Amino acid sequence: MEILPYIYLTYMFISLYMLSLFLLIYFQFRKDLFQYPESSKQYSISFIVPAYNEEKTIADTIRHIFDINYKNILEVIVVNDKSSDNTINIIKQLTKKYPKIKVLDNKENLGKAGSLNRALNISKGELVAVVDADSYPEKESINKMIGFFEDEKVGAVTCPVLSRNRNKFFEKLQAIEYKVIAFSRKLLDYVDAIYVTPGPLALYRRKALIEIKGFDTKNLTEDIEATWHLTRDGWGRRMCLSTNVTTTVPTKFKDWFVQRRRWNIGGLQCIHKYRHSLGKKGMLGWFIIPFFILSTFLGLVGLSIFFYLLTSRIISKFLLTKYSIEVGNPILTFDNFYITPTILNYLGVVLFIFGLVFTLVILSVLKEKILKKENLLNIPFYMTIYLIAYPFIMINAIWNLTRGKLAWR
Repeated sequence: MEILPYIYLTYMFISLYMLSLFLLIYFQFRKDLFQYPESSKQYSISFIVPAYNEEKTIADTIRHIFDINYKNILEVIVVNDKSSDNTINIIKQLTKKYPKIKVLDNKENLGKAGSLNRALNISKGELVAVVDADSYPEKESINKMIGFFEDEKVGAVTCPVLSRNRNKFFEKLQAIEYKVIAFSRKLLDYVDAIYVTPGPLALYRRKALIEIKGFDTKNLTEDIEATWHLTRDGWGRRMCLSTNVTTTVPTKFKDWFVQRRRWNIGGLQCIHKYRHSLGKKGMLGWFIIPFFILSTFLGLVGLSIFFYLLTSRIISKFLLTKYSIEVGNPILTFDNFYITPTILNYLGVVLFIFGLVFTLVILSVLKEKILKKENLLNIPFYMTIYLIAYPFIMINAIWNLTRGKLAWR
């Protein structure tokens, strides 16, 4: 009995189940997607900006922070993590214009998590906002995010991360991806399953960060790890879809590949660290870890099935051709152009259509012009070629993790 059809059916079932879940959540809460609670108080906020070789973007990031329409920003702690470019000099120049800036100049490279922890220890705000040094919060971002902290159980709030640069074809594909991720994260908010508060802009309750002892310096995705830690300890995480932060996305394939590989390695580190929570009480063990594992490895399973079928077909065709030549039979007949439809073929088509519909719904809700000339090419390319690259990134991430290569870049 062949086991492959059962593996394929299981793969299809899980994929369709996850897509159907997202669509059902969307239709249930579509009227509330952009709502956010008003805040009854002005929480004091400390901003933390970790910076390593960010001379091209740091000044614009700081300017965007001080342009935020919120009165109770106590301080902006900028941590220079032993940059080798002109970052530290630019930061010092900015202090003349913005007196609330506090500069921490690391004498040794502490990494992003280490830099965040150093700033966290001296921060004074009730809330701590983390902003990457190549990211730019929207002017009303804090006002729209802060109301979620009226619930004392909320430990972190995130918002959509959107692509700032979207001129090149490769950047436009990432712009689609970022919108899909942001929308999906909002849907996960409704089932208490947000599993990451990304670095471009995340707002934390300082008390919650102190309780979990800050960020894990050994993890390449300190934002995912911190969110899992908060979840395990009973802190809520929320998502505000009505604002955003823009970030500079990679312009070259190599930089993109390295960034995504780091995300995958960090995710694998989180799975290993919190493996004992799998299946245990709470959203982390019951939903987030299983969901994260399935999301992480589903593409890898699909790629394995594809290459197995491709290899089997090539081998069988080779043997058939060799045999046909030996016995003098025709090598090519009309039967070679006929594909027998099966339930597996139909399920593959259904899965693609579901994924396409889900993507189109997201882009439509987020005001992306789907029928724009460029998107008629971008969206199909994103749904096929772009997403197919992810299993290869995971393979490379596993390879690097097994060899102990945990470099940030």
